[in-house]
Amino acid sequence: MPAIQWFPGHMNAARRKLAETLAAVDVVIEVTDARLPGASSNPMIETLRRFRNRPCLKLLNKADLADPAATAAWMAFYDAQPGVRALAISARKAGDVARIPAAARQLAPHRDDGVKPLRMILTGIPNVGKSTLMNALLKRRVAKVGDEPAVTKGQQTLDLGPGMTLTDTPGLMWPKIEHDADGFMLAASHAIGRNAVIDEEIAARLGDILLQRYPALVAARYRIGTEGLDGEALLDAVAHRRGCVQKGGAPDLEKAANVLLADYRGGMLGRISLETPESRTRMLAAEAGRGESGGGLIGDGM
Repeated sequence: MPAIQWFPGHMNAARRKLAETLAAVDVVIEVTDARLPGASSNPMIETLRRFRNRPCLKLLNKADLADPAATAAWMAFYDAQPGVRALAISARKAGDVARIPAAARQLAPHRDDGVKPLRMILTGIPNVGKSTLMNALLKRRVAKVGDEPAVTKGQQTLDLGPGMTLTDTPGLMWPKIEHDADGFMLAASHAIGRNAVIDEEIAARLGDILLQRYPALVAARYRIGTEGLDGEALLDAVAHRRGCVQKGGAPDLEKAANVLLADYRGGMLGRISLETPESRTRMLAAEAGRGESGGGLIGDGM
C-alpha cells in the first residue's frame, strides 16, 4: 500500500506561526505519545527549536497506556541529550501535570530571577493530548478537546501562575512522513485523520506487532490461540469472537479492525508500546540500508 501522508492545509500557517513564536520563548514543551515517542516527535519542531537554541521538555503522555520498560528506555534516551529532559505523564493525572512547571523552569534557570516571566510553548502532533494537558495545567477549560486529530486550529498564550506564560499551539504534522513505519504507528494511534488511511490495513499491521511482542495480551483479550497467526488472521479471529459478520456469515473485517484499533487506543489490551529506542535505531538503519524503499512497521523485537 502507498505511504501514509497527512498534512491539512491549516498546518502550513501553523508551521509559520510556530517558527515566529519560538523566537520569543524560553522552553519548548513537546508532547509525544509514550507508546511511540520517536514516531510521534515532529522533526520539524526539533529543527526549529535547535535553530533557536531552545531547551526542550519532552512529555511522554499516555504513559499509563505504554509498556513501562519501554518508557524507561525512552526516558534514559532523551535525558542523555543536551538541553533535553523527559517526563512520563498522564495528562489526566493531576500529580503528573503538577510536575511540569518546575521541570520546565529547570531548563531555563536564567528566568528564575523573579523579574521576567518564564515563557513556554506547548507543541506536538495532533491527538497526543495537548489540549487535555493545557486544560489541566491551567485548571480550567481553555482548549477544545476531541477524539479526532487537529481539533485546535490557532495559538493562544495564557498565564500559568506567577512568572510563567504558556502558548498553546495547534497539533502539527510535518509535510512528508519519511518512514513508512512511522506512518503506520501514527495511524494506529489515531494521530492521522481517518480520511488518509484504511482502517483494515492499519489494524492488520498493528496486529502483526501485537502478535510479535504481546501475544499473551492478545490471547487474553480475545480468548484465542495466537500461535501461527499474522495480523490479517488475527482480524479474522477477532471478527468471529466479537460477532463481526456480514450478511451471509462472512467475517466483517472492517468492523473487526475498528474493534482492534479501539482496544489498542483505549488501553483495553494492556500496556503496550510500539517502539523502543533500540527498535527505532534498527528500523532507521534498515531503511537507510535499502534506500528508504519501505519496510515493516518496526524492527524485530524490543
